[in-house]
Amino acid sequence: MNQLNTSTLEIHAQPRPEVMERVLRVVRHRGFNLCALNMEQDCQQLRITVTVESVRPIQQLWCQLVKLVDVSRVDALEQQPRIRA
Repeated sequence: MNQLNTSTLEIHAQPRPEVMERVLRVVRHRGFNLCALNMEQDCQQLRITVTVESVRPIQQLWCQLVKLVDVSRVDALEQQPRIRA
């Protein structure tokens, strides 16, 4: 049995057209399933909230997201473990 972790991250980034594509590519390439996505723009920043699910540690995804050029900050909001049969 593998333990699936569901985690929510809040990503702050520059409002550029390619930002969402880059974020989603990193999520997919790191082996995370996207469960929910919300994007808001306030003043000069995008705030992207993603909920992902994986057996992999969320730190692996976090470390890759903070390396993206247009991303200024990534905050972990919550994490919930789940057992997968």
